[in-house]
Order: sequence, then C-alpha cells, then structure tokens
Amino acid sequence: MASVLDGVRVLDFGRYIAGPYCAALLGDLGADVIRVEKVQGSEDRFLVPVNDAGDGAMYAQVNRNKRGLTLNPIKPSGRLVVRKLVATADIVVANLPDAALEAMALDYASLTAVKPDIILTTVSAFGNGGPYSEKVGFDGIGQAMSGSMYLSGEPGQPTKSYVPWVDFTTALSATVGTLAAVVARQRTGLGQHVQGSLLASALTIANPTLIEQAVHAPHRVASLNRSQVSAPSDTHRTKDGWILVQTIGQPLFERWANLMGEPHWLDDPRFVDDMSRGDHGAAISERMAAWCADRTSAEALDALEQARIPAGPVYSPQQALDDPHVQAIEFLKPVVYPGAPGPVPVSDTPFSMSASRPGITQRAPQLGEHTDEILDELGYSTDEVAGLRGERVV
Repeated sequence: MASVLDGVRVLDFGRYIAGPYCAALLGDLGADVIRVEKVQGSEDRFLVPVNDAGDGAMYAQVNRNKRGLTLNPIKPSGRLVVRKLVATADIVVANLPDAALEAMALDYASLTAVKPDIILTTVSAFGNGGPYSEKVGFDGIGQAMSGSMYLSGEPGQPTKSYVPWVDFTTALSATVGTLAAVVARQRTGLGQHVQGSLLASALTIANPTLIEQAVHAPHRVASLNRSQVSAPSDTHRTKDGWILVQTIGQPLFERWANLMGEPHWLDDPRFVDDMSRGDHGAAISERMAAWCADRTSAEALDALEQARIPAGPVYSPQQALDDPHVQAIEFLKPVVYPGAPGPVPVSDTPFSMSASRPGITQRAPQLGEHTDEILDELGYSTDEVAGLRGERVV
C-alpha cells in the first residue's frame, strides 16, 4: 500500500520538539525524512538519556522514521552538501533563528535559488512583525505569555504544565500548514514559506479565555483543578488515589444530581446553567469530594460510568503505561533502540486513516547513522566522504 507522501523528501534541521515532530509526522505519512544535526550531536539528542550512548527519550519520540546525517553547514564544503541536499528535497523544516537560517543558507531566498518550488516550514518563538520577533523562547514561555500559566495551579502561584503542550501543538499546526503547501504546489507548481510560532499556538489554545476577558473582563484567577465554567469538574481524593470528574451541560448535571440522590441541586438558582455552576462550583466540589472520600477509585469510577458521567483516574506515568486500555489499543509502540535496556514505548501517529497506514516504521537514528548512505546518494565518493570527515564537516 502506497503511503500518502511516498516520493517526498524532507530535510529536518529542527531542534527539540516543534520542528522535529512536524518532520516526524511527515515521515509517518511516508516521506523520506533526513534529520541533519551537528557533527558532535545536537543538544536536543541528549535530554533524558535512555541508552548507553546518551540518546534521549524526547529524541526517540520525535525523530522516528528519519535517517540521520551529521553536518557542519557553515564550512564551505558543508554549504555545498546543503545545496546538493536541497536540490533533491521537497520540504525543509527548521525551527532556528532567522540569523542561523541565513548563515546556513536555509532562508527562503537561498533555498528557492537552488530549488524554486521548495517548501520551507519554520517555527519561531514569537512569530514575525512584533517587538519580540528576534527573541528566543521555549514552550514554557508560550504557556506563561498566553494567560494559561496564570490560570493554572492556585492563586499567587502560577503553574506551568509539566508536559510541553505548546511545542506539540505548534508541531501539529506546522504539519497542517506544510501539507496544505504540498497540496497547493500540486495545483500551482509553486512552493511557499510556512511559518508557525509557539506564542501563536499558545494563544490559540487560550483564545476562549482571552475572548471572555476582552468582552466581560472577569479577571479570573487560578482555582487548582476546579473548572470555573461548569460543575462538577474537579479532581477528588478517593480512599486509594485521585480521580477527575468532568461535566459540561445540563444533561450531565442532572445525571450527577441523580447519582447523588439529591434532586434539590436542580432547583437551586445558583446552579441553573454551566456558568452559574462554575461560579458556585466550590459547593458542588465539596459535595463531590465527600462522595469520593467514601469510595475507592475503582468504586467511584464504576458508579460514575454507570451514570454515564465522564471521569477518569489520575495516573502516575507508570500507571499510564500499565493501563489495560492503553495496552490494548497498542498506541505506544515498543521500539527496540540500540543500547537501551528494553523496548522504548514510542507514541504512534496520533490519527489513523482508512485507506492509508501512517505509523512508525523505523526507530530514531543514531548519531550520523546514515551519513555515508545519504552522501553516496548525492554522488560523493568514498574518498570524498573521508575527506569531509577529516575536515569535521560530517
């Protein structure tokens, strides 16, 4: 079965998550993705090591389905390798500052001089046009500046999400933009520059809250895990753990009142709709906390499921790995990685297709694993490759 992006070549000059995961998704769809990194290994390779070479957990996830090439694109002979690579490519992905792109001849003008129909996908921290355009940043900065971090945790203690949702959201949106550019090129024959930013992604996710603030100015503050726009929606301690209960809408609130055996909640004017329930959610959370405290997590979740009220256990990472449903859907693929003590559970493509089969076909490459293979494809002889190694170009 042919993959969606068979015959498409992607050069991945990305670092960390936003750029590399975009390229990984293109690889999941069948593109030939070449990960280009520093000769000594790029810094994102070594975060949270999982094998004896120091390759990291994040690297293993966001660099699957790629071939690995080491390269110093600043040296003259390295710039020539870049030109030859670009001439064979359809897409270049890079989340690097503009100055770095220009120094490596990866800016859009330089790329189109080599390949007029090239698609360049770049990701920056803040996007273009504003006073922060040249500033650097990471996922947490997007969380902080979108209002999300302010409303997480408790009042007076802004709390960043442990997982980098801004990075991954940016990668997903950049992938959508890249695929749209591929479709447009099929119609017009022209490439284009696709741009995403961490701040734009964070503002997108936070947008309903920002709209509410602009219109009504409620000046909300954090309320731990309790929702401010519906109830019951909160985390609660059980006899042996924690669960999250989350309801939105009148039908679910009615089911909850029935589960409690207390129809008076439905007649109370404080709880007439979602916003009212959010405004007075502390009272509902207090009742739900008392109900949960008398039950184990399994007992509480079973009763909530019987009432068709959305709820789930608050898992540790190990509990998430051990969950029978997580195991049954086989979304975390056991990928054998050299030097790791066992298979690495790498998340599969986060969508499926009825007529195509996107997914993991190969592990993330070791440092420079495919350098000789790729240079051979570009026409370099064995002696020329040896010369490049001697110059520390590859």
